[in-house]
Amino acid sequence: QVQLRESGPGLVKPSQIISLTCAVSGGSITVNYAWSWIRQPPGKGLEWMGAIAWDGSTYYSPSIKSRASISRDTSKNQFSLQLNSVTSEDTAVYYCVRGAVPVSWGQGTQVTVSS
Repeated sequence: QVQLRESGPGLVKPSQIISLTCAVSGGSITVNYAWSWIRQPPGKGLEWMGAIAWDGSTYYSPSIKSRASISRDTSKNQFSLQLNSVTSEDTAVYYCVRGAVPVSWGQGTQVTVSS
């Protein structure tokens, strides 16, 4: 059974960087699937942010493409999200997900952008 677990800072100051990592167990990130980041701001719906495919190709939502970078460390079987120039609008629960149509979810991690 594939399991995903997000990690990262819970509090980030405005204009700084959100850096999150998703550790994957029970399956390789280099074999099949896209591995995505999805977030949910308070009181709002889910927002797909981007993904890295099994072959390392990356895809981003146009709304954040200029600020986001998704990468992976295949030796650790994990993938990461960096989001630059954050504002309070980036406050959300961030999820890492297996699949372009999600089939497995991490538990989510709260990130608050505040001074």
